[in-house]
Amino acid sequence: MSDALISIALLWAAIAGTAVVLTRDPLNQAFVASFFGLSLATLYLLLQAGDVALSQLVVGAVAVPLIVLLTLAKVRTNRR
Repeated sequence: MSDALISIALLWAAIAGTAVVLTRDPLNQAFVASFFGLSLATLYLLLQAGDVALSQLVVGAVAVPLIVLLTLAKVRTNRR
């Protein structure tokens, strides 16, 4: 794969990772973390690690943010 394309994907992942750290609201952080998982999956795919990219897509972009969102919904329901 092109080195320029890999460099862009790496920069995209670095920016997304920084955005996760700088986001303070847990609800917004779940969405930003999902975006970060998607960026890592793209990077792995460009590096020809398809199995790792698929695992990252399922776990990092879908499962973990979904669990965080469901947990936040449960906690906010119990507060009322």
